[in-house]
Amino acid sequence: MSNPLDTDAGSELFSSYEAELKLVQADLNQKLDQISELSGEPRKSAIRLAERTLDEANELLGQMRIEKQNIPSATRSKINQRFRNFESDIDGQKRKLKTMSDDRKALFGNRYTDNPDSDQQLEQRQQLLSGTERLDRSSQRLRDSQRIANETEGIGRDTLADLQLQRETIQHTRMNMLESEGYVDRSVKTLRGMARRMATNRIITVAIITVLILLIIAVIYSKFH
Repeated sequence: MSNPLDTDAGSELFSSYEAELKLVQADLNQKLDQISELSGEPRKSAIRLAERTLDEANELLGQMRIEKQNIPSATRSKINQRFRNFESDIDGQKRKLKTMSDDRKALFGNRYTDNPDSDQQLEQRQQLLSGTERLDRSSQRLRDSQRIANETEGIGRDTLADLQLQRETIQHTRMNMLESEGYVDRSVKTLRGMARRMATNRIITVAIITVLILLIIAVIYSKFH
């Protein structure tokens, strides 16, 4: 562990960081001792707590590294030595925590075994493969559904285009029919006019013929009387 505090050798701020770091180190040591007695999920939770405490210690070290630059060079050698002691202590705690984190048998408890051919390990592999297969099947179904949705969307667009074309065709046919009806109406009017003129011409012709007959009769009558 590092040397006792020497407040005369450094600034008050550095000394306050130093005192706080000692408390954090003590807390970290306590957590590391607890981890060695745990396994499974409790061990994982304890490791996460210890990692957060280690991060806090490293943050304090960073603050101390900055602050010691402000200490006069005459007393900085003692400060540097104490700082290196703290770095060494925290580095050792970090390695110890990593060793505990890498202990998979302690992390997973009785579920973990170093024998890859054990029945329990094979069962875990089978469960993993089964889950992977289910995931693949679900992904395939999702892709199929997406493909069907895209095809349906394409069919819908084609259908809408066909309906639009048919609508335009119907409108064009309707306009042609209306135009044809106009032609028929004009033709009917023309035929009626022609029929009236023919009737008038017939009446005039009959009248002329009647007048001629009467004139002929009058001429003949005048000759014999």
